[in-house]
Amino acid sequence: MATTRKRWSGKVTRESNALDLEPDVFKNRSARAIALSLRRSAERSTRKKTSPFRSAMSMLTFYENRAGKNLPAPRRAVLDQAKDELRALYGRERQNARPATKSARKTRKKKSASRK
Repeated sequence: MATTRKRWSGKVTRESNALDLEPDVFKNRSARAIALSLRRSAERSTRKKTSPFRSAMSMLTFYENRAGKNLPAPRRAVLDQAKDELRALYGRERQNARPATKSARKTRKKKSASRK
């Protein structure tokens, strides 16, 4: 029973109703190729329950979360970059994006304080 609970995510990946993914899509080294493949799969799928963008992003996030701590940093970086590529393909902006540098965070704090 314990192994069944531990492996629920593998079952979701195999039997998901969301998308029919191309084989080895997440093994690709190119973030753009991953994003394009997910977009193709999402737009072709007739079984998705939401927009193609949300389906593709959900599948990418699910894969990244499923790998957890076992996902090497360079691989995680490619998958995060694939998310940005996917957003660009659909003309979406990153929501709640955190500034990369400390000085940028200070600038953001000043702007939000002046709005109040």
